[in-house]
Amino acid sequence: MSIVSSLFGGRRSSVFDPFSLDVWDPFRDFPISSSSDVSRETSALVNARVDWKETPEAHVFKADLPGIKKEEVKVEVEDGNILKITGERNIEKEDKNDKWHRVERSSGKFTRRFRLPENAKMDQVKAAMENGVLTITVPKEEVKKPDVKSIEISG
Repeated sequence: MSIVSSLFGGRRSSVFDPFSLDVWDPFRDFPISSSSDVSRETSALVNARVDWKETPEAHVFKADLPGIKKEEVKVEVEDGNILKITGERNIEKEDKNDKWHRVERSSGKFTRRFRLPENAKMDQVKAAMENGVLTITVPKEEVKKPDVKSIEISG
């Protein structure tokens, strides 16, 4: 039991308790049908973690998508320079005889969008999935250095 809970007789309180293992549900007090539906949708969005790095040759995106097959993910280009990653993690089928003790893995749809700079070659995007990691490579156009010509100053 955490310190704050013990001060309030073990009752759930509205005081923030940094030692508590309970997950705060921001929708708990709202009059909606099921806050767990909202939490499930939100958690699926949050769990689509993406790293974006820029190398001299390309923009490279890596998304952790454990348990998702490549057929369940779409990589698209929108409006010329927006990279869009979408997918869905399906809910595991439940048996009526199963007793769940904890459900932490999220399910549901996710969407991530990234606006790329003008130097991205959006017509040459490549994507690969390996060991639950989606890697997207967007090559960059070579940046031409301006020709600099020195002018001799007379006088």
